[in-house]
Amino acid sequence: MINTSIENILERALMGYNLSPQEGVVLLNQTDPEAIAAIRSTADQLRYNQVGDTVTYIINRNINFTNICEQHCSFCAFRRDDGDAGAYWLDWGQILEKSQDAVRRGATEICMQGGLNPQAQINGKSLAYYLKLVATIKQAFPQIHLHAFSPQEVQFIARLDGLDYATVIAALRDAGVGSMPGTAAEVLDDEVRKVLCPEKIDTATWLEIVSTAHKLGLPTTSTMLSGHIETPEQQIGHLEKLRSLQQTAINQGYPAKITEFIVLPFVGQEAPKSLRRRVGRDQPILTDALLLGAVARIYLGNWIPNHQPSWVKLGLAGAKEALVWGCNDIGGTLMEEHITTMAGAVGGTCMEVESLQDAIASLKRPYQQRDTLYQKVLSR
Repeated sequence: MINTSIENILERALMGYNLSPQEGVVLLNQTDPEAIAAIRSTADQLRYNQVGDTVTYIINRNINFTNICEQHCSFCAFRRDDGDAGAYWLDWGQILEKSQDAVRRGATEICMQGGLNPQAQINGKSLAYYLKLVATIKQAFPQIHLHAFSPQEVQFIARLDGLDYATVIAALRDAGVGSMPGTAAEVLDDEVRKVLCPEKIDTATWLEIVSTAHKLGLPTTSTMLSGHIETPEQQIGHLEKLRSLQQTAINQGYPAKITEFIVLPFVGQEAPKSLRRRVGRDQPILTDALLLGAVARIYLGNWIPNHQPSWVKLGLAGAKEALVWGCNDIGGTLMEEHITTMAGAVGGTCMEVESLQDAIASLKRPYQQRDTLYQKVLSR
């Protein structure tokens, strides 16, 4: 028999109540197979209640425009210093070429993020460079949705140019950015961040920038880099901050909010040695990622209904499994992905639409192409 307190927590969740942080921690700490099966089943039922049976996907392309970065995050195998072997910085022609290829292959979205390259300026201004990145794509392909620049990149531009966050976000929005990736969140706990990414923005700054984007009408996503040094308490603390951020956006009537939540399990194969040694393994533990995804659905689903696994990090089979643990979206085609792949991920860098559709169909669930903001895209 599973513990009555677990039963009570799951029953309350199914009745539509928000979990408390303490209840969330109790669920994450379960090791009994029967309790874990009950958590999975509850997450799957809530997924059905909140968003139905259809699994969505998006045709998109990643453009990581440079890997030259001034920061040294302990988990990152992507960054290079200028002049290092393997350092790159795409020129305008290459950006256009990749965008054209994306459009030719039916993409509705280009996701653009890069390293924090202090030389990426025009006339001594960082914002001018980023605005030209946007204009280069949007002038050629006005129909494409640009999902671009993390809260960390917003802070970087603001710091270099002496601007406030709202000015930077509004300028990017007006130039044609349609939404902001909720990356650079890692774990929203400053004790974890001191070890993982000491040079990155702190928790309060990440939350402030994302909330400012919502106020200014720019939707965001949300993520968690999990399975390294963080505790279940810190994972739930992260989910609590995201839920609270979304509640603020909805209750205050902001014109935008968080569109989805994505668990990004840590891939350590090529990570810098100190963190790799501390974590003690190279690839994610699927069972941990699935349990966290299920608890995230139970914790966030009333407020953030769309949940996505990372096939890049878990492989397509792992991502498919996550669809019966509370996820309702399988992500995008990506076409090209460098950050996780350079970390040693086994999922690959490009997924054909048919592969995503077949994975979904094998679960006897319907599939549907969507756009960045989860509106249906009618297949051509």
